[in-house]
Amino acid sequence: MNFSEVFKQSNQLCKVSPDGKYLATCVQYRLVVRDVSTLQILQLYTCLDQISHMDWSSDSLFILCAMYKRGLVQVWSMEQPDWHCKIDEGSIGLVSSRWSPDGRHILNTTEFHLRVTVWSLCTKAVSYIKYPKVCQKGADFSRDGCYMALAERRDCKDYVSVFVCDDWHLLRHFETETQDLSGLEWSPNGCVLAVWDSCLEYKVLLYSLDGRLLSAYSAYDWSLGVKSVTWSPSSQFLAIGSYDEKVRILNHITWKKITQFEHVASINSTKAVVYKEVEKRTAVGSDDLSLHNITIGTTLFNTQSKYEICPPPVQIPVVKPDPDRANPKIGVSTLAFSSDSRYLATKNDNMASVVWVWDMQKMSLVAVLQQTSAVRCFQWDPRRPRLALCTGNTKLYLWSPAGCVSVQVPAEGGLQVQSLSWHCSGDSLILLGKEQLCLCYMDQEDK
Repeated sequence: MNFSEVFKQSNQLCKVSPDGKYLATCVQYRLVVRDVSTLQILQLYTCLDQISHMDWSSDSLFILCAMYKRGLVQVWSMEQPDWHCKIDEGSIGLVSSRWSPDGRHILNTTEFHLRVTVWSLCTKAVSYIKYPKVCQKGADFSRDGCYMALAERRDCKDYVSVFVCDDWHLLRHFETETQDLSGLEWSPNGCVLAVWDSCLEYKVLLYSLDGRLLSAYSAYDWSLGVKSVTWSPSSQFLAIGSYDEKVRILNHITWKKITQFEHVASINSTKAVVYKEVEKRTAVGSDDLSLHNITIGTTLFNTQSKYEICPPPVQIPVVKPDPDRANPKIGVSTLAFSSDSRYLATKNDNMASVVWVWDMQKMSLVAVLQQTSAVRCFQWDPRRPRLALCTGNTKLYLWSPAGCVSVQVPAEGGLQVQSLSWHCSGDSLILLGKEQLCLCYMDQEDK
């Protein structure tokens, strides 16, 4: 593995272009675009205020920068650096901004979710969509970019509208059988729309493109319900994470539950490998205590870590949630399938320092990664079954079926990795700290 030098960034705003050629980062009100391979600055743009959100168009030709406090969106061109576009939502405000799949329309959601405004970069035409719902995930585009599903709330009822993205005409509009719709997501093949209710009502609904209800699933009543939902890349499985600390897997033929994965406090299975992170502090010799070493951030004690394999039974540390506080830290909040749909990684919030990896062919637990700190973020390599994770310290952790590794990030001053994301090639990782970032390049043998 090799690491780049450290660069500045603000608000974790850092994204690789969809074609994998450019790296865009925001530093306060500046947008910096670099060549991914050389990290040389190609473009430097100055926005009118501090950037709240940044996103690439699907063809990597334009970059959107939203300034929510000012109700402004600025668009920059990679091909024509002198060209730019400014969208001012005025007094109606702005809470979110995103590209349409064609990379030529911008969808702005106004304050209080009064409407979604669709701006065309080509014709300068403006369209309005009323009644967007305030919820966890209220809009989703199909993978092929043809359709947009939007959650709506009118007359105290939930609806879904399906729009054709070419000209934004309404294809279908139907009422959903939800009490308080919380989110929706297209299957990767674009055939099925999953809609789920708020945590107070356990209900997951599957709709066809024409609005027919294909199936409804509920695991239990009278308790906190769905916390997270995700599709497998193959569209064959729908994984539902719940507040009862279980993941239920529905199949795409009958939409019935085929299995459930439980996050137990004691692991007795001999088939699952439990990797436990063990830290040891190595004292720095007096010869190393030069002024130079101290100034670049060498501490008196360097913490190194490695993984040890624990024989069963293994006790998993569980934090009991405070019942008097809102949003209790309990239940399965994060689900992620590997790119080949072979593995599912999960995190249960009251076991915050543990990542669970499940084998979808054997429908069983294959690995448990027990960290010394709470897991901040994990993400699969887009090309191969390899999981990267971080815990807010100066290390990067990788799991693959071959084993687990802990890697010290050798950044000057110590980069504490808060989040990470893979390059679309799977050849490198972007590691984000609070105000810094660096790139981690995989060696050929790592691949």
